[in-house]
Amino acid sequence: MAKIRVGLAGCGFVAELHMHAYRRVYGVDVEVRAVAARGDHVTDFARRHRIPTTCRSFRDLIADRELDVIDICTPPNLHAAMIVEAMQAGKHVICEKPFAGYFGRDGDKAPIGKFVSKALMYERVLEEMEQTRAAIAKSGKLFMYAEDWIYAPAVTKAAEILKATKDKILFMKGEESHSGSHAAHAAQWAMTGGGSLIRMGCHPLSAVLYLKQVEARARSEQVAVASVTCDVGNVAACLPANERGVVKSNPVDVEDWGTLTVTFSDGTKATIFSGDMIAGGVRNLMEIYTSGGALFANITPNTHMMSYQTSEEKLAGVYITEKVDRKTGWQFICLEEEWTRGYVQEIQDFMECVAGGRQPLSDLALAFETIKVNYAGYWAAEEGRRVVL
Repeated sequence: MAKIRVGLAGCGFVAELHMHAYRRVYGVDVEVRAVAARGDHVTDFARRHRIPTTCRSFRDLIADRELDVIDICTPPNLHAAMIVEAMQAGKHVICEKPFAGYFGRDGDKAPIGKFVSKALMYERVLEEMEQTRAAIAKSGKLFMYAEDWIYAPAVTKAAEILKATKDKILFMKGEESHSGSHAAHAAQWAMTGGGSLIRMGCHPLSAVLYLKQVEARARSEQVAVASVTCDVGNVAACLPANERGVVKSNPVDVEDWGTLTVTFSDGTKATIFSGDMIAGGVRNLMEIYTSGGALFANITPNTHMMSYQTSEEKLAGVYITEKVDRKTGWQFICLEEEWTRGYVQEIQDFMECVAGGRQPLSDLALAFETIKVNYAGYWAAEEGRRVVL
């Protein structure tokens, strides 16, 4: 089998997780051969991960004829253009969430999250996604949507149980929350395409949409999203600086709190919550209630290992879990985070897809539907009504 040669676009937090996963791919010969980023930190990233080639521009990366796959780990406002450019250069593409978003157009009043209507954003995002989908189809190359929740062991086990029981999912509840992003661009709609719902809530939303299709296929039924309701807000805005504590949320024109409810065509429901002001580390949780039982997927925090410590100084070099603000007291330590959260299994699936030519578990259809539902939610929240799809 020929070696699969990968080029990384970006070298931030998620690129680190992807690199840990690439090193654990088995049965497929894979090499991350190049990485591209504008900042000087790309050199250190390449050295630490033994990547032989560094680039300072995305176009230099995709011009490398030796590369088979481009793995896009850049800020969201760059995703759509990078997907199309890489596909046109003859590369298979892996792209981190979100697949698309509205980041502003000429003539928009800034900040766009406050002044551009969400109905218009929804319309424009659908147009752009259709154009991107057409470019992907024309290229004949694989598009792989890097939604790690689909591959998280707790979610894949839930899918296995649903396939075996063929029970009807009546209600699902999903959450990803933490105390807020340290990245300045997370506060701006023009960079992220929204706030906590799209930056974090997209994960449980994708899992909900995926599991509902698992159930539908097991029961030989056709189920789709029928309508969406939503509420968003900036709940931490009421805090003066001296009361903010561990809360990092400081949005310019995005939400730091959001709840989105999906009604499916069979009348069943799912609710997604995401907040940027939740202390205690990242929360990745799902509850699934069926006609025959219940499933609780506690991705993080979980009880693989619990720790009670009293010295922050001694733990300075010890990783506990993402977004935890202190390491003392009782802590839920995330063991094998790349595995627990699905990154290892995700990259394994993608490399097998490239090697064998099959479609990935997390595919273009899921990427498209996630963004469509998310933006329908923003529209519903702004107008205070149910949006029918």
